Amino acid sequence: MPGIHPIGLRCKNFDVTKKFYRDIPGFALIVDSPGLIVFAAGPVFIAFKIAVPKDTDHPVFTPFEIGLDHIALTCETEEELHRVTRGLVDAGVENTGVKRDEGLQKLYVAFKDPDRIQWEFYMR
Repeated sequence: MPGIHPIGLRCKNFDVTKKFYRDIPGFALIVDSPGLIVFAAGPVFIAFKIAVPKDTDHPVFTPFEIGLDHIALTCETEEELHRVTRGLVDAGVENTGVKRDEGLQKLYVAFKDPDRIQWEFYMR
């Protein structure tokens, strides 16, 4: 199978999500409708719908429940990885900085989006 199409996620606020994904990692917004927004991250589409949390006391993502832990995408060049990291820092987004995964021997940066979904960009 050649890839994933799409990754489907939920968010609290389309305006916040659009600004974050368009301005920080630089994903192209390709669908912007009242019930769905979709970004292109290279060949992968990332689709968002609005979340309706059942637990209103904790209305953010948690990786400790059954399901998604994090999402990792690849960077083609180290320059691209550093560009994304600079964008995160400039926007005040908490991130790991560029680190080396000792198990995979690859550089990466990890960060959380406004809904606390963890993302990682890894060198190919």
